[in-house]
Amino acid sequence: MEYVKKAIPTPAEDRRKISEIVSEIILNIEKNGIKAVRKYSEKFDEWNPPTFRVSETEIEHAKNTIDPELARSIDFAREQVEKFAKLQRETLREFSTETLPGIILGQKLIPLNSVGSYVPGGRFPLIASAIMTIAVPKVAGVRRIVATAPTQRTLRAVNPVQLYAMATAGADEILSLGGVQGLAALAFGIEDTPPIEGVDMIVGAGNAYVAEAKRQLFGRVGIDLLAGPTEILVIADDTADPKLVAADLLGQAEHGPNSPAILLTDSKRIATAVLDEIERLLITWPTAAIAREAWNTLGQIIVEPERELQLRLADQIASEHVEVHAEDWKWFLDNLTNYGSLFIGPNATVAYGDKGIGTNHVLPTSKAARYTGGLWVGKFLKTVTWQKVSDDGNRLIAPTIAAVSAAEGMAGHAITARMRLEGVEAALRP
Repeated sequence: MEYVKKAIPTPAEDRRKISEIVSEIILNIEKNGIKAVRKYSEKFDEWNPPTFRVSETEIEHAKNTIDPELARSIDFAREQVEKFAKLQRETLREFSTETLPGIILGQKLIPLNSVGSYVPGGRFPLIASAIMTIAVPKVAGVRRIVATAPTQRTLRAVNPVQLYAMATAGADEILSLGGVQGLAALAFGIEDTPPIEGVDMIVGAGNAYVAEAKRQLFGRVGIDLLAGPTEILVIADDTADPKLVAADLLGQAEHGPNSPAILLTDSKRIATAVLDEIERLLITWPTAAIAREAWNTLGQIIVEPERELQLRLADQIASEHVEVHAEDWKWFLDNLTNYGSLFIGPNATVAYGDKGIGTNHVLPTSKAARYTGGLWVGKFLKTVTWQKVSDDGNRLIAPTIAAVSAAEGMAGHAITARMRLEGVEAALRP
């Protein structure tokens, strides 16, 4: 294995600093409520309105002022995401069955009561994130969805395009509140006018501070996953188009200076050509200031001739997005195990998944793809079980349960089983 370009690792001290800052904000908001929310919103976003709740008038204004052609594009993207979420929902089912005579076991799918959607809007006013984190729980049947996005300083309001996307995706309440303070407000609720109740789960991607806030809030509320700064891994062989690969790497690097972009190839020629193309593209790249910093710091190009070792390395990297620019793409589809979403062939750019082809773009980062997939409709459904037992079922199961309980030393459990067996036997006595 050869590194044509290596990344510069993030110092552990930086991660500790982020954790400490986030912890202070969350604890302060939990203790002091709206007062602390206002403090941090003013400090970080210069935003302290009479209420953080976006009014119906503001929402209607956004709907009326957005470019009609852009509105149609947003609507089209939302329809694709909803369509895919409905297809996923159809794969899940409730059931009940008699597993033994007199023992009926069942499964129910219960939508969450409330979800908080965090829609990033700091560097870029992300539109698709609203669709991914609001339309999908709506398809699942979630009763109440509270969406929040940072205000844009130049507008002194949530970006109207984001507002349109949040409203049409189905948000029941919308807040103009960003960052860690926005997540904490969703989790704990705030004494706004009228009060905003806390939610049961928080979903959505964001920067390192947002990811850390979700990690610290987990337990008090549910979270979808730790979706931090975006990542891309491109697996390419000698048939790949270097310019296309370079563009896709920079396309993700523009998210921010902490976005890793990696090329893994079996071809030294492709590695060198992609490196040259990146430098050439950066000359005129519209977001070069951001993309170059990310590429210089976290960009990597790795040459590994052995396909099996490529596979092992790709699964170790466990990237959020994996593009396969290889002739034998099916081999990678069949054998890769750790990724958030897979983009197969030169026509399938990550941007399609990011902006509305149908699949969800809230995906695992920081190697979380080793143990979880991305956000999907099933995340908003609690799979719960139920049991019903007849007298015949008691006669079958009670002796086993009593024996296991007694062996564990849990005598009370054993008693509850024997009582039922004794009740059945007593009912049969003359």
